[in-house]
Amino acid sequence: MATRKILHADCDCFYAAVEMRDDPNLGEAPLAVGGSRERRGVIATCNYAARAFGVRSAMPTAQALRLCPDLVLRAPDFERYRAVSREILALFHELTPRVEPLSLDEAYLDISAVTRFQGSATWMGQWLKAECLARTGITLSVGAAPNKFLAKVASDWDKPDGLWVVPPEAVEAFVAALPVNRLPGVGPATAGKLDTLGIRRCDELRSLPREALIEQFGKFGQRLFELCRGQDEREVRPQRERKSVSVETTFPRDLPDLASCQAALPELVARLEARLARHGHPPPSHAFVKVRFNDFSLTTLEGSAPWDTLMTQAWARGGRPVRLLGVGVRLRPPEALRQLPLFDEAP
Repeated sequence: MATRKILHADCDCFYAAVEMRDDPNLGEAPLAVGGSRERRGVIATCNYAARAFGVRSAMPTAQALRLCPDLVLRAPDFERYRAVSREILALFHELTPRVEPLSLDEAYLDISAVTRFQGSATWMGQWLKAECLARTGITLSVGAAPNKFLAKVASDWDKPDGLWVVPPEAVEAFVAALPVNRLPGVGPATAGKLDTLGIRRCDELRSLPREALIEQFGKFGQRLFELCRGQDEREVRPQRERKSVSVETTFPRDLPDLASCQAALPELVARLEARLARHGHPPPSHAFVKVRFNDFSLTTLEGSAPWDTLMTQAWARGGRPVRLLGVGVRLRPPEALRQLPLFDEAP
C-alpha cells in the first residue's frame, strides 16, 4: 500500500484571532471570547496573551477574570466566524477535494494524490499557511504525517503559526519519544494508571503485550496498542456528518454517590459549551448524560430535562459508585431548529 500523506490544519485561537483581526485597537491585550460573568458564562477561546495568565477554553468566565483582571471579554459572533471558516474551507478545497472538517477552525486533508508542489507535503503546508494569512488574516498551524493521529499531534507541536512534518522514516522515533498523555483518549485517569505502571512514553507503553492492555483498559487497550506504534488506518471522510457533541471524564477515584456526580456536572457542562462553540454552535435537539459505574456497566439517558434531573435519573439506574461521567447533545440539521443561545451578551 502506498504511503498516505495527511495534513491537519488548525487555526490558532480562531474566534479570538477573528476579533483581533477586525479590531486593531485590541493590539496585544489579553482577549477571550465567551459568556459574561454575571450569567455564569464560560470561555470559548482566548488568545495567547490571555493564556499566559492561565486562562483556558471551557473555564468559567468569573475564574478567567480573577486570573486576568484586565482580560478583554467579547461575546461570540458565530455568523462572522462561520463566514471566515467558509473562506478557509474553500482554500482547503483548492488543494484537494478530500477535506474532512472537524469544526469551524480545523480539518483533515488527504493530499496523497495531489501532484502540485511536486507532491511535497511540506510545500503544501507552507502554501496553505501563506494563502490563509493573505486571504483571511488568520494564522494556521499545520501538521503533516502518514495518518490522521500523527498529523493532529504534529499540528500542535509548534503552535502558534507552526508547521511540523513527520515523514514516514521519522515515525518510529517520533512516536517512541511521545508522552502517553499526547495520545488521543488518554486523559488524567488513564495517564495516572499508566504512570503507576511506570509508563510515561510510548516506547515504554510498547513493552506491554496487547492482551495486557486490553485487560487493563478494555477495548481502548487495543487502540493504545496501535497508537503507541504510530498506527491509525482511519480514512479522511469528506462527507462526515456530526450527529452529536459530547464530553466525558474518567475520574482517578470513583465518585461515591449521587451528590458527587452532581458536583462534577458544572465543569462537564462548561466543557460541552466550549466544544459546541468551537463547532459553530450547531442547533441541538436534546441532551444526554452517560454514566459508567464501578462495575463497568454503562447507562445513557436522553431527554429535555435539566442536566441535574437527567443525572439523578441516570444514576438511579445503577445506584453505585461512578468511574466515568459524560454529557452531550444530539444535533439536528440547521434548518430543523432555531439555534439556541449558549452564550449571552458580554457586558
